[in-house]
Amino acid sequence: MKKIIFYIVIGAIFGAATFIVPRYLNESKKSVGEKSVLFIPLDASYSQVLDSVSTAVMHMESFNKVASRANLESTFKPGRYVFTPDNSNKDIVRMLQHGWQSPMMLTLSGNIRGMEKLSGILGKKLACDSAEFAQYFASEEVWKDNGFEKETFMAMFLPNTYEVYWTITPGKFVERMKKEYDKFWNEGRLEKAKAIGLSPVEVSILASIVCEETNYTPEMPRVAGVYMNRLNKGMKLDADPTVKFALGDPSIRRILFRHLEVDSPYNTYLYAGLPPGPITIPSIRGIDAVLDYEHHNYLYFCANANMDGTHKFAGTLSEHNRNARAYQAALNKLKIR
Repeated sequence: MKKIIFYIVIGAIFGAATFIVPRYLNESKKSVGEKSVLFIPLDASYSQVLDSVSTAVMHMESFNKVASRANLESTFKPGRYVFTPDNSNKDIVRMLQHGWQSPMMLTLSGNIRGMEKLSGILGKKLACDSAEFAQYFASEEVWKDNGFEKETFMAMFLPNTYEVYWTITPGKFVERMKKEYDKFWNEGRLEKAKAIGLSPVEVSILASIVCEETNYTPEMPRVAGVYMNRLNKGMKLDADPTVKFALGDPSIRRILFRHLEVDSPYNTYLYAGLPPGPITIPSIRGIDAVLDYEHHNYLYFCANANMDGTHKFAGTLSEHNRNARAYQAALNKLKIR
């Protein structure tokens, strides 16, 4: 009996507290119906924050009271937030106040043709816009601080999937990519590059050409082998993708004699050796295809006349010319100019 009376007395003495308890419980009460992902832009207004939150929480009146007491209007942080049914109004307010974001998976894939293209991809997937990335990537100080030049800077970026925060800045992104680059070029890969007589950057340059020549992964080491044979023999690479790059038009489907006249250090029909830098951001598969290139006697290749994405390889010019005529005939039949 004494125990019961004790609680009744305490309740009577602190009767005013009974009005506070429900408010505290509301702060900690589960507020999210189902998992929600919210993006708060870098320039978001508080009304935009509330509009976004309203799509996730079940009781906005209760949330607004908690947010008002915490002065969320002046303290919220932009970012990508994931709210779950375990979160209360208090949890959500604290996440927004402290910038406790949930990381996202950023995937870079395909043949990314240049830093402008990369900037565009990042601008669509991350909080900073493409112009901010492009401006940062164009900085000579950034290239040199990371050990590259303007022409070779593209080699530092590796298409892969990375866990990042949506609000990652261009500077932090480059810092992350440099760490990934250094990790990628481990002792094993460095030894392979040295064994074939190329630096890591030169491997990436050649890989960028290989990746533009074929999307058929099993064929990449063979294509790389052709170019390694040409390099070792002092022959020009005669790589069509470098001409497209020099012309600034990757959509060209048929390289004509007039195209081969473009005077550019990237035109490997005019200039021997590797071009000054990558023509795309090569895939990891392309880089490894160069490092583990197929040893053979082929010096030439051209697209297969059946247009299946594979190539015909040849060890002699006469054999190559036959393959090339068959391919040209196929292009004529399809009226590809």
